[in-house]
Amino acid sequence: MSLITPTALPADMPPRDAPIFVAGHAGLIGSAIVRALQAAGYRNLILRTRAELELRDKQQVDAFFDEQRPHYVLLAAGKVGGILENTNFPADFIDANLAISLNVLGAAHRTGVKRLVMFGSSCMYPKETAQPMPETALLSGHPEPTSLPYAIAKLAGVHLCLAYNRQYGQQRFIPLIPNSAYGPNDNFDPKSGHVLSALLARFHQAKADGAPAVTLWGSGTPRREFIHSSDIAAACLLMLRDELPPLELPLNLGSGSDISIRELAESIARVVGYAGELAWDSSKPDGAMRKLLDSSRMQHLGWRAGVSLEDGLRDTYAWYVRQQGADRNDSALQ
Repeated sequence: MSLITPTALPADMPPRDAPIFVAGHAGLIGSAIVRALQAAGYRNLILRTRAELELRDKQQVDAFFDEQRPHYVLLAAGKVGGILENTNFPADFIDANLAISLNVLGAAHRTGVKRLVMFGSSCMYPKETAQPMPETALLSGHPEPTSLPYAIAKLAGVHLCLAYNRQYGQQRFIPLIPNSAYGPNDNFDPKSGHVLSALLARFHQAKADGAPAVTLWGSGTPRREFIHSSDIAAACLLMLRDELPPLELPLNLGSGSDISIRELAESIARVVGYAGELAWDSSKPDGAMRKLLDSSRMQHLGWRAGVSLEDGLRDTYAWYVRQQGADRNDSALQ
């Protein structure tokens, strides 16, 4: 069981039988949202796999919204990856994420969805800007080049939300910007996953192999802020309330503290139980040197991140070990 934050839900939440579409329900943030909704008693969740609904296909998305008529949409679907994948497949990242935002937001507007929450990314912020980063810093400089296509697509989605709200005089589309998310159902592939999940998988394998050392990209000096997916889900649910106050959008979601990649690697090695050497290849890119969000706007609404990094790492690793065991058992039965 993954962590559930203790954030109390307000009284003006949607009825528990309201039709809610969670796009990307099998992924990191989407699965956390599903768990949080189910824990809160919601029982009319609309879930579709990519094989059942291709969000990049406008005809499929339009037909789905016409048939299902969800009242609420939580858009956690998208193409995500680490530095290596963003570098090798930039066209795939911008194409997929632009198409998803255009199709889903367009259909949601046309069919009268009451509230839609979508997720931007902290990589949208300029590579060089004041820390912690306030939402007003968006578009004040150039994002980190290694994630530029993804950042542009996410910026377009955020501003599409704001444009719908402004043109039609409603606060229906809510863009949230989480910092580096992690937790159950993350992508743990060392080649395509984000840094935390990729390190966890690499140290797990190194421990199993008895490897004397693990070589990591970069210098280890960049600093990152990590937020557990349960905390993101808790914030997302608060955005569904009927009587939201007027909001300055978008809204940052961060834990409030950051850690160097070197410190993160050492923490993950301890959690996994890997005792080998950590070597650093400084010829590889570091990415942005620091990404810490100013989450005061969201905190003024009563939300706080409740999962510490240590607890979150242990929770995520326990889930990963269980999943590895389940995968081995499934293979043995085939």
